[in-house]
Amino acid sequence: MLNDLNIILAQLNPTVGDLNGNLNKIRKVRDDNSNADLIVYSELITSGYPADDLVLKPHFIDAIENMVQTLVSESKKHKPYLIISTPWREGNKLYNTALVIGNGTIQFVTHKHELPNDGVFDEKRIFNSGPLPKPYIFKNTKLGILTCEDMWHPHVASHLKSQGAEILIVPNGSPYHTDVHGLREMHANMRHNDTGLPIIYVNQVGGQDELVFDGGSFIMNDKGSITHTLPLFEEGTINTADKSTITPKISEVETIYSALVLGLKDYVEKNGFPGVLIGLSGGIDSALSAAIAVDALGANKVHCVMMPSPYTSQDSLDDAEECAKMLGVKLDTISIEKAMAAYDDMLSPHIDKNNAGTTFENIQSRARGIILMGLSNANGKMVLSTGNKSEMAVGYATLYGDMCGGFNALKDLYKKQVYALSKWRNKQSKVIPERIITKAPSAELKPDQTDQDSLPPYDVLDDILESLIEKELSPDDIKHDQKLVHRVWRMLDMAEYKRRQAPPGVKITTKAFGRDRRYPITNKYRDE
Repeated sequence: MLNDLNIILAQLNPTVGDLNGNLNKIRKVRDDNSNADLIVYSELITSGYPADDLVLKPHFIDAIENMVQTLVSESKKHKPYLIISTPWREGNKLYNTALVIGNGTIQFVTHKHELPNDGVFDEKRIFNSGPLPKPYIFKNTKLGILTCEDMWHPHVASHLKSQGAEILIVPNGSPYHTDVHGLREMHANMRHNDTGLPIIYVNQVGGQDELVFDGGSFIMNDKGSITHTLPLFEEGTINTADKSTITPKISEVETIYSALVLGLKDYVEKNGFPGVLIGLSGGIDSALSAAIAVDALGANKVHCVMMPSPYTSQDSLDDAEECAKMLGVKLDTISIEKAMAAYDDMLSPHIDKNNAGTTFENIQSRARGIILMGLSNANGKMVLSTGNKSEMAVGYATLYGDMCGGFNALKDLYKKQVYALSKWRNKQSKVIPERIITKAPSAELKPDQTDQDSLPPYDVLDDILESLIEKELSPDDIKHDQKLVHRVWRMLDMAEYKRRQAPPGVKITTKAFGRDRRYPITNKYRDE
């Protein structure tokens, strides 16, 4: 059946709301494959995905309808039929819909049946669920079109099979997280086992705010074997008539790094920023952030600033300078000592310095934030904050200080992953000084300070946090010292108000702060 049709899988990087840009991407694939029978695009290719509440604006849906009509009109003079996934209005209801467009008309309409409502998805508040789909007869072959989540539920594919479907076609908007590739292939295998049908799986690629879509589109034949794949994290097309092509698999650490690079690149470029500003401290978080930024944008678009205080070590000054040289980025040095003295002078008459806690430590961080934001206002570049998930989880971060920024590539990385990615990146080409990786981490806000003055060792902390966050275990079920576990759990709860004010960042885990894990700030419940 697959051999009888010339079907193109179009793995594209749309931009939410850029209807003209998305239209031109659709056209280019159509024009480049003029002899194809059918072209399959990813989920909601017209609007970009996820468009969230943007699709609730009537004028936006009007514009999408005009875009679709343009494709319909143009289809009179183009051979390939198109499967276009789009928001679609019928009366006062809105659907996530797949249209078959060809020969000057909309040949077929089918709505997504299963609407996801967990994790990063809340489609039920936006779209209506369609009925169980029916096959579309194309060139004497019955095509079963099921959109994304529909493939994860056995009854949709089984229903299409019972209606005579001979090929399953799945437009997707499936975002990246660790282990997602295995999950997709597992569900595709399950649907093949249920139906015996070949599967054409077309996924989106590109960054959209916190989400990164990794592509990885594939063709599974009627024997359940994957015969064709498209690369991860890049646009491309593949033809069912092509010789079998399997993209080599890459390691988990490389997929994570690639997701961070693409997520940052698209966030900066799709929002029109001329580049990024990074406070380069001589520590591992800012060094890795700078490396990701250079790989995403190029060194000429990355401006680093070292902002020393009296507590900044010479090692940190040297390490920041060496890192900047290795990356080929501009590095300015602006001391915060005068700012510290000024704030001390202003605040000292009004507070008891003996009981001021971290007041004057946090002022250092906030002074740095003011400098970075001042530079951002002056040159338009976006401040890239550099905190990791371990620190954000327990509140080891300063509001309006090191949390200041427009985006954070490391936001969903535990500290152990920061080390792993830094080591991996250095194996490709050395961009981070070795001492940055091996020295004890420190905020350097007071003499001889290390992170472990306030936190347990990161390997222990990360294991406890993963148990609480990703695994959702009760504190009593976590195999670490119970006093420490309950302390970490309490810190996790208490830091919710900080995380709510943090910039967006790339989702890597199954429970990223923000879209995935949504907890109330005011919350008296304790899981004891």
